[in-house]
Amino acid sequence: MSHTPVGKLWTMRAGFALLVLGVIFANLLPLQTTPQSWTGPDLVMALACAWSLRRPDYVPFWGLAGLFLLADLLLGRPPGLWAALMLIGCKSLQSRSRFLRNGGFLAEWIAMAVVAIFVLLAYRLGLALVLLDQPSLRLHIYETLATITVYPLVAGISHMMIGGHTGFAPARGAQ
Repeated sequence: MSHTPVGKLWTMRAGFALLVLGVIFANLLPLQTTPQSWTGPDLVMALACAWSLRRPDYVPFWGLAGLFLLADLLLGRPPGLWAALMLIGCKSLQSRSRFLRNGGFLAEWIAMAVVAIFVLLAYRLGLALVLLDQPSLRLHIYETLATITVYPLVAGISHMMIGGHTGFAPARGAQ
């Protein structure tokens, strides 16, 4: 476990939950009424991966499970499939966070990209196994590539918010 004071730990956990809920709310807003031929990044995935790698104690298993399941329900995905896959991916990143911390940002980014691709492929396989209609493969690929592309920005903003040592040099005098 971490040496983070209990008050700060719960404040950061609540902050993560509010951040994810804000992204989900933004995804629910009807900003465009016509179907799009492209899609943006999955910011919930990028946030969860960044926080899981940088501060695993701020994103506990039960918190991720609840937020991902809520996202499934609100965003119209099959309940539990995306949530389960993201839990597997985030727990995988959390278990490797100490190793990746020593590898620099590129190792972190590659690990996140591998998780994003795994989740995409497993999600599509899961939908195919239960014979559910699948979104366009092209849209899924665009979303995954956009998520991987935007990850450095999300990781940088997360670094400013929560700290963490993966890939960024500590400030002068900070030890």
